[in-house]
Amino acid sequence: MTRDLTQGSPMRLLLGFTLPTLFGLLFQQMYNMVDTMIVGKLLGSQALASVGCTGSVSFLVIGFCTGVCSGFAIPVAQRMGAGDHEKLRRYVYNAAALSALFALVMTAATGVLCGRILTAMHTPADIFDNSYRYIFIIFMGIPVTYLYNLLAGVIRSLGDSRTPVYFLALSSVLNIVLDVVLILAGHMGVAGAAVATVVSQGVSGVCCLLFVFRRFPILRMRREERRLSPRLCLDLLGMGIPMGLQYSITAVGSIVLQSAVNDLGSLYVASVTAGSKVTQLLACPFDAMGAAMATYCGQNSGAGKLDRLGEGVRDCSVLGFVYSLAAFGAMLLLAPVLAMLFIDSGESQVELLKELSARFIRANTAFFFALALVNIVRFSIQGMGFGALAILAGVFEMAARSCVGKLLVPVYGYAAACCASPAAWVAADIFLIPACVLCIRRLRAANAPRPHRAPRPLRVRHSHI
Repeated sequence: MTRDLTQGSPMRLLLGFTLPTLFGLLFQQMYNMVDTMIVGKLLGSQALASVGCTGSVSFLVIGFCTGVCSGFAIPVAQRMGAGDHEKLRRYVYNAAALSALFALVMTAATGVLCGRILTAMHTPADIFDNSYRYIFIIFMGIPVTYLYNLLAGVIRSLGDSRTPVYFLALSSVLNIVLDVVLILAGHMGVAGAAVATVVSQGVSGVCCLLFVFRRFPILRMRREERRLSPRLCLDLLGMGIPMGLQYSITAVGSIVLQSAVNDLGSLYVASVTAGSKVTQLLACPFDAMGAAMATYCGQNSGAGKLDRLGEGVRDCSVLGFVYSLAAFGAMLLLAPVLAMLFIDSGESQVELLKELSARFIRANTAFFFALALVNIVRFSIQGMGFGALAILAGVFEMAARSCVGKLLVPVYGYAAACCASPAAWVAADIFLIPACVLCIRRLRAANAPRPHRAPRPLRVRHSHI
């Protein structure tokens, strides 16, 4: 059930690891896509805007959960590469305890503050109530978000990128069924879509947990391994918190941008929502490449095979470039068609909504290679053990999106909003690419054998008689 990524062709290994992870991410995107499609088609553009305007807030919180769990998995991958299975299990136990604590605190805090956050974002009055109902339920599902993401991260760190996919496929089908039941039959509106998402992710997390107990002997802990260690907790926090903050800092820029879009009106909010959903689906391969590089670099740095790090980054970048070209070419033709997946054809301004959404999709896919590098390089750096640098990358993204939202959207309107994410990706790459080169050099310098120094000849003092 495990895979060694320290031997063999990096391109072949990365392809073999990325493809199953990609399918898992596609299923995960189906959670949000199905919600959005059903809400937009059955409940109208205002309900679609209600869900869409919570996206940046959701990314702020849920992104932190995902980043923390990804960070917790890095020491596990490093111990796997080093062959230290006892310490690997101790890391897993301490990561589980920290995740439970984080989930408890974050659920309580977000439940209390979500209304104030929506008010601060200038959420339009005609969609405020539905937005509150949706995001409150999503926040109450933070514990299951931690459950699934931690287990999926640990499993991938062991080299198995397939197992989480199977349970996400099951939960995606369940999500569709629950959407139909709760929205159509239960008349729960956007709240039904949120409940369906939380329950479905909970099912995938529980299934992962049961499977780990039965099929991963390497994770079966002895009694002495099931205890908290301050030192191991500090190691995990040193990896997890920077990665979580990287997501959250990035999300701050998204919130500033979303606030500016909210001021344009619910029509533009709905257009950005539809365009964002298509863009997120198309960007799944980059997320899969990032997850693959985190495990690949974690195992190879743990095993001391540092020459393979640069090879992996180069090979994965080639994959990202090829896919970026294909995605942009496809969206030149298909962007309006995909946008209509989220727009009710009976809307009074359906043609304008379709045109605005297609413009957003094309502007983002034109800069997809910049996004590919953000994911590949950032996760490579994190896998090498330099997680704190992710915070600085997030600062670059936040600054770019915030500048566009505060300075350009009020002047140039929707056109500036379409260019915000590409500007953030380019800004992050300006920092990440040289940072990755320096990280590899630092690891090589730290692990270079020290030259043996010959002992100095004894000096004999001659006495003059």
